[in-house]
Amino acid sequence: MADECYGHARLAALYDPLDPDRGDLAAYLALADEVGARSVLDIGCGTGVLALLLADRGLDVVGVDPALASVEVARAKPGADRVRWLHGDATALPPLRVDLATMTGNAAQAVTDQDVWRATLRGAYDALRPGGHLVFETRDPDRRAWEGWTRANSHQVAEVPGAGVIESWHELTSVALPLVTFRATYVFAADGVTLTSDSTLRFRTRAEVEADLAAAGFEVAGVRDAPDRPGLEFVFLARRP
Repeated sequence: MADECYGHARLAALYDPLDPDRGDLAAYLALADEVGARSVLDIGCGTGVLALLLADRGLDVVGVDPALASVEVARAKPGADRVRWLHGDATALPPLRVDLATMTGNAAQAVTDQDVWRATLRGAYDALRPGGHLVFETRDPDRRAWEGWTRANSHQVAEVPGAGVIESWHELTSVALPLVTFRATYVFAADGVTLTSDSTLRFRTRAEVEADLAAAGFEVAGVRDAPDRPGLEFVFLARRP
């Protein structure tokens, strides 16, 4: 199930305007170059920002996401015809043999059920050619990122084309480690409608992730820092033997 902020058509349309800085994706573009990828599977592609950046570079790209509203936003963007968009998840993919699979942002942590998480890793493994790579990020639980998830730290008011003035914020609602839940709130000034979206993320330790990767058949090729958030996240690079 996709969170409302991704699966509700009115909220999915706000995702890019309210979070326009995607400097975090530069590391993924660089890594695609590093491993010589010519084909990529973007798991949890959302509104398609990374998929379209990769397609702009001439790569063969498949984007998959369980939130249909987000996929529809992606399909409506310029150049979207160069990407193969799938509504679904990595547990039920068509036959693929890609060089690289990616999970950016919160995609890995949003898979909170451990059985589904393991099935996701197996799906990524099956979609890769032998020698292909999987890369994804996850927050280091020891850094306790959720302590900063407050209304004061996240409140913004923005003018969004086609939607008008939007007031938004998010607040922590539950910490029951390894699960952390927060609520995003969106107020539409044009008609006074308020919509909310609850999201839960699973915080896995480095050792847990490495064990899950090994169980899925991967070799861990490296664990790196996120260049834009040094010391806060693990970036896992795994290889299908």
